[in-house]
Amino acid sequence: MSGKLYLDDLYVGQKFMSGGYPLDEAQIIAYAAQFDPQIFHLDPEAAKNTFFQGLAASGWHTASISMRLVTESIPLADGVIGGGMEELAWPQPTRPGDVLHVESEVVEIIPSQSKPNRAMVRMLCQTKNQHGAVLQRFRPKMVCFKRPEA
Repeated sequence: MSGKLYLDDLYVGQKFMSGGYPLDEAQIIAYAAQFDPQIFHLDPEAAKNTFFQGLAASGWHTASISMRLVTESIPLADGVIGGGMEELAWPQPTRPGDVLHVESEVVEIIPSQSKPNRAMVRMLCQTKNQHGAVLQRFRPKMVCFKRPEA
C-alpha cells in the first residue's frame, strides 16, 4: 500500500493517531482577535471571572487545529472531503500549554447507491490534550473514493 489511502484501504474499526500540536497563549489570543473576539479568549486576567475561569481557546480554534491534524493523520488520496457533521462538542476548554492530538476511528462505510466509485465514511474523532482529556469530539462524514482502475 502506498502512503495515500483509498476507500479500498479503509475498514470499520481502523484507527488513526495524529502528531501533537502545541498551543500557547499568543496563538489563542491572535485567533480570537480575528475570529471569535470574546473576553474569555482575549484577556487572561479578565477571563478568570468568566464561565471558563481562565483563558480558553475558541472552540473554532480547537476545530481548526483538529482539521489540520486530521488531514495530516488520515492520508486520503483525494483529500479529506467533508460530507457533513453529525456531532461537534467541546466537553472541556482548550488551554494555553495544551498539546493537542486527534484520535480517529472509522465507524461506518456507506457505499454510494448512485456512484459506485465512492462511499461516505463516518468517523469518530476526538481531540485530546497531553493528559488524555477530550477537548473536542466530532463525528464527520467524509467522501472517499475507490482506487482508480488502471
